[in-house]
Amino acid sequence: MHATSTVHTAESSVAAPVHPVSDSKTFKRAFADIKAGFRARELWGHLGWQDIKQRYRRSVIGPFWITISQAVIALGLGLLYSQLFHLSVAVFLPYLSTGFIIWGFISGCLAEGMETFISNEGLIKQLPAPLSVYALRTVWRQTLLLAHNLIVYVIVVAIFFATLDNPYSLGTQHGACDATHLCHPGLSWNIFLAIPGFLLLALNAGWVTLLLGIASTRFRDIPQVINSLIQLMFYGTPIVWPVDQLLAGGTREGLSKVVLPIIQANPLYHFMQVVRAPLLGQSFTVGNWIVVGSITIVGWALALVAMRNYRARVSYWV
Repeated sequence: MHATSTVHTAESSVAAPVHPVSDSKTFKRAFADIKAGFRARELWGHLGWQDIKQRYRRSVIGPFWITISQAVIALGLGLLYSQLFHLSVAVFLPYLSTGFIIWGFISGCLAEGMETFISNEGLIKQLPAPLSVYALRTVWRQTLLLAHNLIVYVIVVAIFFATLDNPYSLGTQHGACDATHLCHPGLSWNIFLAIPGFLLLALNAGWVTLLLGIASTRFRDIPQVINSLIQLMFYGTPIVWPVDQLLAGGTREGLSKVVLPIIQANPLYHFMQVVRAPLLGQSFTVGNWIVVGSITIVGWALALVAMRNYRARVSYWV
């Protein structure tokens, strides 16, 4: 009996092997991928810069064509819309130019972020690099384009500095403050708040690129849907029209009860405010920063979940 029980014990120990547990779908691996991606800054930094050089190869002035085209669009629409809205060119042209620059970064991260893994198919299948490298490459490329476009901002602010350095209004034809319109304080040391504002914007561009990039790689219809919505988001965000006209005696104050809640619910409005308002010396609220910070936390949580569950599958989907 003792020998028989010993045999049964040995057989049961052999019949119940311990299976290895895969750690491919863990937050630890997702964090490690993002951490390794930031460490490989020489790789994505070089790739992003090469993208710019390749786009303007054999061009005489190279990437500065970006600046010229941005300046021409801002000047043409600034002169036209200032007359349509009965606004002062001295305050509206800087507002429009800065809005175009920031929107170019946002729309570029949205449009190219969806294609970030699809367009890097060859590298993903051949180069053993973290997945986050390709998202950082996209964000860095858009940052370089933004840096070129900031030349337009510097020139416009230098031309209209005398007006922007004093309290001004975007609701009057002459740009002067009065008791019936919203008055902005003008340029001050608050201009440096645009730096943390842009860092938050870039952080959000990172999770948007990762999340939409993974989703678009699996479902190829998503880029078509988002591209259709980008134009709608442009007109629904205060970029070419000032929200001041809905506030404090503006010419369209009667619409404020209906339109203002819609604008406040638009997250892009708050992203515009945390960067554009300090650059132009405009009024902004702590609420803008709270909304942007909250979206940053929620967005990265969603991106980490996507990285945890689908990071290993992207190379098979592309």
